[in-house]
Amino acid sequence: MFPEDIQTLARQVIEAAAARGLTIATAESCTGGLVAGALTAIAGSSAVVERGFVTYSNAAKTELLGVSAELIEAVGAVSEPVARAMADGALARSRATVSVSVTGIAGPGGGSADKPVGLVHFAAVGPSGAVHVERRFDDIGREAVRLESVHAALGLLLDRIGA
Repeated sequence: MFPEDIQTLARQVIEAAAARGLTIATAESCTGGLVAGALTAIAGSSAVVERGFVTYSNAAKTELLGVSAELIEAVGAVSEPVARAMADGALARSRATVSVSVTGIAGPGGGSADKPVGLVHFAAVGPSGAVHVERRFDDIGREAVRLESVHAALGLLLDRIGA
């Protein structure tokens, strides 16, 4: 279902989290649950994946993750502050010990000069602290942006787990 590189990375995340007794929550917008899907495609993931939030709309980000509507209004959903708030909200509203969030513009439309198609913000929180990463994948196609985002989110999770 997923390319081999994503499967390999997802397996590494599951194994590292299991070895450290950590559990994972995902908070996804533009990936629509693909990060959680990649993780749960791995045998043994039920011991590690606590839950996933698909918060495609701004209302969902607010209702499910507690992201302030005022924050979204002020900086936009595709931003560092919202990505960080999503990751924090996933931890606060789950029993997980590590979280990752993804919010971006997969395209083909929806971009602007300031926030072009392919712009994706990631945040993760875990034992090794919190981190934010901004990636600009360019307008490489919706599916490619989403798959590149899954790969980046899994890498960020692995980093926060401390593997």
